[in-house]
Formats: sequence, structure tokens, C-alpha cells
Amino acid sequence: MQGFLIKLITTFFFIGYIPLIPGTFGSLAGIFIYALLKNNFLVFSLCIFLFIGLGFLLCGKAAGLFSRRDPPQIIIDEICGIFVSFFALPLGQGNIYASGRTILLAGFIIFRIFDAIKPFPANYFHHRRGSLGIMGDDLVAGLYTNLVLRGIIRFLL
Repeated sequence: MQGFLIKLITTFFFIGYIPLIPGTFGSLAGIFIYALLKNNFLVFSLCIFLFIGLGFLLCGKAAGLFSRRDPPQIIIDEICGIFVSFFALPLGQGNIYASGRTILLAGFIIFRIFDAIKPFPANYFHHRRGSLGIMGDDLVAGLYTNLVLRGIIRFLL
């Protein structure tokens, strides 16, 4: 039963079992949750801490269950990366409110690019074992995405 619960959480209700591009589906799940919670900063903040905590607690155990260092089925890391990507962005101010969907799409694309190319220190974390290796690269990709989106919002919108 414990293994089932670990897989349930780390694959986010088994979305991670989608055979093609499970990380992309994990990112989309993160955007969906963000879209539901974006108007309640406190709840979204608590959700981020809960997901990141669960990710660090369970991803290493899930990797053992899958017998792989970074199984593609684990997508809680992508969800956490997306959450960091959009955390505390100044959406809904001035012209940006009308551009909310554009920012979501841009954030999704930028995050997926950073997640794929793994710029330093994401590449460092990617080569680590356990939860740090699984979660670290996506959190760095999310941080970089957040910074790029802040630049876009500030200077282009």
C-alpha cells in the first residue's frame, strides 16, 4: 500500500504513466493547478510548499520503486517547477491582466526549454541521485523561468 501511495503522489494520480512526453503532461497539470489557485496567494504558496516537500520526501523512494535514477513517470518535479515558474508574478496589473494566457503559454514553453537544456546548476542537480537529483533540476528551471517571465512582464508588456 505504501508503494502505491508513493506512486500515486509522485506520478500525480498516474498522469506520469502517459507513454509519450509525461513531463509535458506534468507541466500542463501544474499550469492547471496554478490557474485554479492563482487568485489566492496564500493557498498557492501553501500548495507549493506541500508539493515541494512531498517531492523531496517521496521522489527518491519512487525512484527505488521504479528501479531507475530519474523515472519519466515521476512528474511531481515538473509540477513543482511550474509552480516556481509562476510564483509571485505580478499578473493582473495593468495590461498584464489581458496577457495572462500569453504569460502562461510563454512560461510553459520557457520552462520546458530550461528543463530540457538544464543550464547550470540544473545540470549539476540532474546528475545527483535520489530526490535532490529528481527535484533539483526542475526547481532551477522553474526559477530561471520565473526570472525570464519577470523580465518579459517588466520590459515587454
